[in-house]
Amino acid sequence: MRKRKKWLPLAISAALLLLFGLGQFYAYIMKDQWAERSAAREVARSRAGLTEVTKAQKSVWDENAVYWVLTGKNESGTELMVWVRFTLDGKPAGGDNDIYAAELSQGTSEQQIREKLASELPGADIRRLLPGVFNGEYAWQVFYKQEGRYYYRFYRFSDGTAIGDGYSLPSK
Repeated sequence: MRKRKKWLPLAISAALLLLFGLGQFYAYIMKDQWAERSAAREVARSRAGLTEVTKAQKSVWDENAVYWVLTGKNESGTELMVWVRFTLDGKPAGGDNDIYAAELSQGTSEQQIREKLASELPGADIRRLLPGVFNGEYAWQVFYKQEGRYYYRFYRFSDGTAIGDGYSLPSK
């Protein structure tokens, strides 16, 4: 009985140490991602007037198109979507064409795209829907599964029209 009492605090200490180690490992792995998101928020605040950020999403389509897209409000309460282009080393690109802000009311909302997808692709399982850039156009990127295959499609943010026919991924 005495030996059991000795091992219990040791086991609890080992479990707590393991949890602490896993938490530190997670923070180490995610620190670059968190730093990029913070930099994108700062650029969106200073250059696009975004005062409140409700959503921040990273979009990567090809090696030259890494964007953080932030959704939020400006001082007057207008909802905005801001695209901030990043360089390959994880820093915000500094040019005037590397940030784009648009009012959500002037473009297509996520809900409108979801409704469009429900009518165009009945039975499709939408796996991911996020804003990004495709062939130089600000767009919604849709990743979905239909009839056992995976696909990508893109829709213009400005009017919700499809860009091309999309891409079918190999089945195996």
